[in-house]
Amino acid sequence: MILPQERPAAPPPRRPRGPRPVRRRPRWGRRIGITLLVLVLLVVGFGVYIDTTLNRVAALPSDSAATSEGTNYLIVGSDSRANLTPEQRAELATGDPESELTDTIMLLHTGSGAPTLVSIPRDSMVDIPGHGRHKINSAYGRGGGGDGGGPELLVRTVEQATGLRIDHYVEIGFLGVVSVVDAVGGVDMCIPEAIEDPKAGLNIQAGCQTLDQATALGYVRTRATATSDFGRVERQRAFISALLDKVTSPAVLANPFRIVPLATGLSGAITVDGNDHVWNLAQLGFAMRGLSEGVSTTVPVRDGVVNWDRQRATALFDALAADQRPPDNALGP
Repeated sequence: MILPQERPAAPPPRRPRGPRPVRRRPRWGRRIGITLLVLVLLVVGFGVYIDTTLNRVAALPSDSAATSEGTNYLIVGSDSRANLTPEQRAELATGDPESELTDTIMLLHTGSGAPTLVSIPRDSMVDIPGHGRHKINSAYGRGGGGDGGGPELLVRTVEQATGLRIDHYVEIGFLGVVSVVDAVGGVDMCIPEAIEDPKAGLNIQAGCQTLDQATALGYVRTRATATSDFGRVERQRAFISALLDKVTSPAVLANPFRIVPLATGLSGAITVDGNDHVWNLAQLGFAMRGLSEGVSTTVPVRDGVVNWDRQRATALFDALAADQRPPDNALGP
């Protein structure tokens, strides 16, 4: 008997497929934007914090009659040891803490052209308002007589001697130098001559090397060379230039383990005028970096480092007052 052929079973009905889920691509632009915004907020917040921790003092006279073009910074290196511990004073060979003289006085002019940095020899004899004729580095330690004393008297003295209006005041002491050099991991310099000075705790050989905090401090303090005070101000300018190159280098600015200790150390070691802010310090730093195209000089003198060459000094400061590059014959010493 022939059986009927079996039909194959019908396949199960297909379930209707829904729309395929759309795989969204990562929004990298949005993520990067959010990340950058957070970083900007962190940087701004950190800057505001540093600004609030700066030491401030009334340094700029409110009744100043001096006028000049451009912007002038008075940079003062105080030799105050008040914030150093006895161990630090012994290690850094700074001596006793009673001194209140200004170890370094520099005037930075910025304006339409390249910047000009002028070192004012600390032993310069000038008229100190209310006190007669004395060395300029003693103005800081004098007070009374209605002149305000301290930084304000020093600013008045510099304005009277130069005819320039001081717009910003920046003071850094021994501890500040130590803090900055330590925070950036040392300063690279090429030393032109060997110097040994037990009083400054310095014994350095000629050649390119990295200066640690104690060596850097001794290097900018020593006068144990044939050029004495003139050599010292040249070393100070060279050191500041090398230090700012290190501070503003990507290796420091992009490294939070460097920039955070640097900023916090500076905020505690620097004193500024009551109206100055952290962005004024930033402007100062980048202006100093531009000195490679500008002028670095010393007030011209006529006998040693005591009395200025009045004719050449007047030509120097008149040019700065007019926001012009000083003529070569007005540059010191």
